[in-house]
Amino acid sequence: MLKRIVFITFLLFAAIQSQAKEPPATNGDSFVRFPGGKCFLYRLQLTDKHHTPFSLSRPEEFLSGKSIERRKRQGLRPDSTDLPHTPEYLNMINGIEGVKIVCKSKWNNTVVVRVKSTNVVRKLQSLPFVKEAIKVFTAPDSVKAPVRSLFHKELELREDLPDDHYGLAKGNIDLVHGRPLHDMGYKGHGMTIAVFDGGFMNADRIPAFQNVRIKGTRDFVVFASDDIFKEIDHGTKVLSTMATNLPGVFVGTAPEAEFWLFRTEDTRTESLAEEDYWVAAAEFADSIGVDIISSSLGFQDFDDKTTDHTYAELDGAHALISRTASMLASKGIVHVNSAGNDGMGTWKKINFPADARDILAVGAVNALKMNSSFSSVGPTQDGRVKPDIMALGSSTAVISGRGSVNNDMGTSFAAPIISGLVASLWQSAPTKTAYQVMDAIRRSGDNYDTPNNVFGYGIPDFLKAYQILREKK
Repeated sequence: MLKRIVFITFLLFAAIQSQAKEPPATNGDSFVRFPGGKCFLYRLQLTDKHHTPFSLSRPEEFLSGKSIERRKRQGLRPDSTDLPHTPEYLNMINGIEGVKIVCKSKWNNTVVVRVKSTNVVRKLQSLPFVKEAIKVFTAPDSVKAPVRSLFHKELELREDLPDDHYGLAKGNIDLVHGRPLHDMGYKGHGMTIAVFDGGFMNADRIPAFQNVRIKGTRDFVVFASDDIFKEIDHGTKVLSTMATNLPGVFVGTAPEAEFWLFRTEDTRTESLAEEDYWVAAAEFADSIGVDIISSSLGFQDFDDKTTDHTYAELDGAHALISRTASMLASKGIVHVNSAGNDGMGTWKKINFPADARDILAVGAVNALKMNSSFSSVGPTQDGRVKPDIMALGSSTAVISGRGSVNNDMGTSFAAPIISGLVASLWQSAPTKTAYQVMDAIRRSGDNYDTPNNVFGYGIPDFLKAYQILREKK
């Protein structure tokens, strides 16, 4: 939900934002016909996976070796949710004229189809293995055309460099005491982080990213962009907090980790379908052996107001995206998600999937360790503490798609600081499970003994988390 959760427009921040504001990428907005034309997307909930040719005794047929090894290392085994859909069912769905499968979730046993007319939905609902059909997207007539912005050929600095290895990013890592991990040699080497976002403007060209270890990219949005590097630069900023490795200028929290860049957010519209894209990306991340998912996205309201989420759904189980996020630790993945920027709005609470179980939902504080007024609060509907932890979010040093080091605000930037240090911490204790790593981080928080709905368990101390993991048998 980048339209709302990412770009903070509160008057409280106007002065700061004006100092860091980038020049516009274009002289005006250009609108184009929606790529898919007039169409609708429906999420089909299937009843079962009967007659599937796949077997849990042969996981190598649907999971990578790295994914299988990650699970074995944590004492986990594939289960029925990992089995792919029944091919016969998929063929029958695709066989209906005017229907095309565009997205799937084996964990939730759902299928998203594109139709030109809603009349065909009756045929889909008549299939014996289709439990229900939910409309998740209606195509608009036109959308803004993305334009790749220009960028500086040399890193543009907006302030003098401090005499420090981390340069302008030193505040990002020092607030959570992450420097000792790097000093011991734990910088994320051997760990893989998937970054879920709406675009990574110029991350393939900015000189500051030349030594970032990008393993690959993938666009999960239906009617995908022809180039995720010309979409918005929010993902570029997020990536910079973890991956940049320019000693003395800007060093991220996991400069030796490897990264997959996934576009899951359609910035042209706001719909339930974006949760399906996110889920598809999560399952792909699992299948290729990703260790950590860093997602600075959140959902609550949509273009179709009848589909808005409610407070009653904030239990980690109702929303498709939250149900899926709650599964990730059982697959051996640590999921880090921004808490949301609604603290000063009418919603105020955490967004989805920050309500998920067994993840790290990250709120924002300033350099004085005071909570940022925009940072979304808990608890969940079922009374669990949220956010889980806090990190620097007002303001965070980032590198923009223009190639400038800026100070930006949002839980969107607090979350990846934590994601990078999760990679560094887990590198130091590779035999620990996702559950154990997250527990150690929560226990290291400065508010662990008295958690609340503003700070959660507080600001973590990653040296302390390292010591906690070493003590665990």
